[in-house]
Amino acid sequence: MPNPTQPTVKSAMRTLDIIEFVVAHPQGVVAQQVAAALQIPVSSLSYLLATLCERSYLRRDGRRYVAGDGLDRLRLPPAARTIEERVGPQVTALRRALNETVSFFVPVGWELEARVTEAADQFLRYSISAGARAPLHCMAAGKAVLASFDEPTLHRYFAEAERRLFTPRTIVDEAAIRREIDAVREAGWAFTDEEFTLGVCGMARTVVIAGAPVGALAIALPKLRYTEAVKVDSMERLLRACTALARED
Repeated sequence: MPNPTQPTVKSAMRTLDIIEFVVAHPQGVVAQQVAAALQIPVSSLSYLLATLCERSYLRRDGRRYVAGDGLDRLRLPPAARTIEERVGPQVTALRRALNETVSFFVPVGWELEARVTEAADQFLRYSISAGARAPLHCMAAGKAVLASFDEPTLHRYFAEAERRLFTPRTIVDEAAIRREIDAVREAGWAFTDEEFTLGVCGMARTVVIAGAPVGALAIALPKLRYTEAVKVDSMERLLRACTALARED
């Protein structure tokens, strides 16, 4: 049975109490009202309120806090949410667990586009902005996407796409890329080792929703932190995230 004195449980209870208190006051409440009513120290409350606003469960209207759109989304069936809304919580969970950069990419033409991304909270990190484009051939997510293409689409890709050499390790030869694709299809994992950016490694898996591939979920990190233990832990967590998404109706 969970111990009610554990900090994580106490924090969760406070978070739920805050949401319930704000929802019960449609006109909105100021932070001092929340602190007084729920007896939460201001130092803890400010962090919790900021996090709830960041996740859109609350919204700040001047000095007052009101219910946010995130609460409405919780009641929606998975099929009624956008892909970004469905993948977003998995990106956040992975980034918090690993403290490395996690991104969800979709194919746009012969490129990748980052739709949801959260950067590691570390001084040395890889980051990419939402909406940024990247090549398919040298990104782990790109290889995962290429592996999801049928042969006619893959044939057109090799005929039409420019495959630039970004580092000395970039793979541009069609036969070599096809070997990478075959490996992804066999094992389910795509990897990159300083192929797009020197000093950066990554891994990815194809994201399948409602039985169809929609993009790829990827983890990117500096090579100096890419130990075998980190690799194994990251692969396990990434597999669980993709499996959870595939099970949504």
